[in-house]
Amino acid sequence: MDKIEYKCTIKELPEEERPREKLVKYGAEKLSNAELLAVIIRLGMAKRTAVELAQDVLNFFDGLKGLVDLKVEELVSLKGIGEVKSSQIIALIELSKRIHASSYTEKPVIQNPQNVVSLIMPKLRFLKQEVFGAVLLDIKNKVIAAPIISKGGLNSSIVHPREVFKIAIKRSSASIILYHNHPSGEPCPSQDDIKITKRLIEAGEIIGIKILDHIIIGDNKFKSMKEKEII
Repeated sequence: MDKIEYKCTIKELPEEERPREKLVKYGAEKLSNAELLAVIIRLGMAKRTAVELAQDVLNFFDGLKGLVDLKVEELVSLKGIGEVKSSQIIALIELSKRIHASSYTEKPVIQNPQNVVSLIMPKLRFLKQEVFGAVLLDIKNKVIAAPIISKGGLNSSIVHPREVFKIAIKRSSASIILYHNHPSGEPCPSQDDIKITKRLIEAGEIIGIKILDHIIIGDNKFKSMKEKEII
């Protein structure tokens, strides 16, 4: 006789195993990634609990880091994840980004490369596309802004001194720290990276805005051209 497959819903689980109840009783830190995500998406589907759906999302997108730049249309491609659940997940991700960004409203003072990395790593670490930007500093090395200037491979046609220093002049920057990411996860500078950096340094000397460093971001790793004495 064939076995009958039976899947229980979250409501049928013991109360101490339900994600929302566990969060209230024990705190969010006691929940797994799938359970936390299940609290957000709330409802499961036939034969799949919300926790199982959440685990499906994490598995399909290679864990939490794969969620950083998701779009609604990518999420709805998964069975059981419609527009409502997708919107809830995207909203959570965006709120997380904004919470992190809000911690820098005090205008941090940049004293070393690690200060810069703390500022830009969260928004660059998991990007699948290469981006280039600059941390704009005032005369006391306080951060004015850290805008992304261009997207795409780092080459002279994309990273032009005109675009870099136009933003710096507009924001009355005293100096600049350049940054870009390597989607491969390895932050070692290429010959093109070094060539373009030296070109921008020369332009900065003419304009009167000094480039202090160029930091390359990988997957939880970074390289400072200044620290490595490349520039």
